[in-house]
Amino acid sequence: MQKIRNSDALLSQGDVASRRVVLEIADRTLARLDSYQRIRSIMRLEGSVLHIGTRSWDLAKKRHVYLIGAGKACNHMAMAVDHVLGDRLTRGIAIVKIHEETDRFNKTEVFVGGHPLPNEEGHRASKAIIKLVDEAGPDDLFIAVISGGSSALMSCPIDGISLQDEIDTTDVLLKSGAGIYEINAVRRHISALNGGMLAKRIQAVGAELIGFGISDAVGSPATGDIAVPYAAYKSTPIGPDMTTLDDARATIVNRNVAERLPASVVDYLMHAGPEGETPKAFPDNTYFLLNTLPDSCIYAKAVCEEMGLPAMIVSSFLEGESRDAGTLFASMAREIQTYGNPLKPPCVLLSSGEVTTHIADNSVIKGHGGPGQEMTVSFAITAAKTKGACLLSIDSEGTDGTAKVAGGITDPTSFDAAAKKGISLYQTLREHSCFEALDAIDSAIFTGNTGTNLCDLNILYVPAINEGK
Repeated sequence: MQKIRNSDALLSQGDVASRRVVLEIADRTLARLDSYQRIRSIMRLEGSVLHIGTRSWDLAKKRHVYLIGAGKACNHMAMAVDHVLGDRLTRGIAIVKIHEETDRFNKTEVFVGGHPLPNEEGHRASKAIIKLVDEAGPDDLFIAVISGGSSALMSCPIDGISLQDEIDTTDVLLKSGAGIYEINAVRRHISALNGGMLAKRIQAVGAELIGFGISDAVGSPATGDIAVPYAAYKSTPIGPDMTTLDDARATIVNRNVAERLPASVVDYLMHAGPEGETPKAFPDNTYFLLNTLPDSCIYAKAVCEEMGLPAMIVSSFLEGESRDAGTLFASMAREIQTYGNPLKPPCVLLSSGEVTTHIADNSVIKGHGGPGQEMTVSFAITAAKTKGACLLSIDSEGTDGTAKVAGGITDPTSFDAAAKKGISLYQTLREHSCFEALDAIDSAIFTGNTGTNLCDLNILYVPAINEGK
């Protein structure tokens, strides 16, 4: 397999036939989503002329060409631009979550930022980007590559708020049950770069900006022709921000986190005036949107059809508590196998979105994990009555929560397999130690950096009851 690196271990136990089906679908889908190939398919350099899709730029008329980027798919996005530009690139700065040994750059410095919590290296890289932008001028060109995760990786809080304040704010919000829109409303309004503030700085010096983006926002429409500039690009450090100061204030009140957040953050957001609002439009910038969240399900459905499997996309808006989603998928598997609704088995149900895990008290945490892993553990508890049903849930960029794995895969044998190792999956969920449990039964999926970032991808395969195993 191209993307799933530990497939042999994942196929060493459990319902191997069902696991093989699900893993093949996931691997082929991730390969199609790889942003390196997506950018190279529309970007080329002919002499001094840079062609991107339907647009062209004569780089001989530019004093400097800079590459800047951040995100969980930034490795592959930045490599594609770096490789196309070659010596035409003056300098690049990329902030990634994981620096892979296979990453190869010519003129780009790579910094390993923190995600989901910001860190000092990401902050240092962000300061370097600010210096680079502030020293640029009207004859310079910035090419920015941004994917999900940039809010944490490109960490640079405004004056009066420390890096530790931003780290603590992110931690509290992630464990509050807040959705990503709510979390971003707060984070963007305390940042010097996020929520369009990087684009605002580039605009201020008169430089030109070309942006490549991957949107992991729940509710984004599927991509069309990626060679055509995307007029409705929004959010991220380089696009107009749709969240407002009022949204940030509502998050603090609705999630009842005012007493848990740093006082500097609460005080600033509650009293900030119009000058603290993020920018809402950049009509002169050129954006190319490579993928959006629904694409993962669309591509996975196409793979299923190539494999001769009926498939249905049940939702690309999946949100809520991860363990509840796992129970729901187990219930749907039983409905399919017993009554043939909404599809007759064998079949595949697909979903994408961003489930979350509510952790009110850090003291209960006894291990590592993430929403995808919790979803598959919860599925394993309920799925014992559905022969051969198999659920894979991964964070498509390759790391799920606090563990360096993409997610998990479980089937009706997983509950007993864990019990034989002395592991209670019920206790695993209570203690948020799903990685340790899944790893013990060869059910934690390892991909490394995948080159995309479209939140969760969930694949449920349900065989017919009389299928041979």
